[in-house]
Amino acid sequence: MDRFMLKLSIGYPNKKEELEIMRLNASPDGFPEVKPVITPQDIVKARSVVSQIYIDEKIERYIIDIVFATRNPREYGLDDLEPLIAYGASPRASIYLSQASKAHAFLRRRGYVTPEDVRAVGMDVLRHRVIVTYEAEAEEKTPEDVVRRVLNHIEVP
Repeated sequence: MDRFMLKLSIGYPNKKEELEIMRLNASPDGFPEVKPVITPQDIVKARSVVSQIYIDEKIERYIIDIVFATRNPREYGLDDLEPLIAYGASPRASIYLSQASKAHAFLRRRGYVTPEDVRAVGMDVLRHRVIVTYEAEAEEKTPEDVVRRVLNHIEVP
């Protein structure tokens, strides 16, 4: 089931951070009070602004090509990926790649999406949507390898 917009890869904390985490959890006082930095109303307003970010038709077609290349790699000159992909990304991937690209542009204080926005969020949107074959696993190829190859191959508008 395809319900999550992103799959983020979050590494481990460094030694200093982990020591602080350990000490805070061992403290009888627990964690310090967390103060909100944004209100629910601010989030609703930001979502409205993000939805209005401009995305050119060329960028939309770029997103579609990326997603379709995970389903039909041969059509995009990615013949070597054909035996590695059991299932490509669903239509929800196109929707989320567009939305995440708009959010990325918003965070960069731009009112429009660039190909760099799409590439910046592409791995996080697609890594859990591409299912590799047993052959790919035997060759130690991951969904990330497939997505990386697609993102590096599809022509940028």
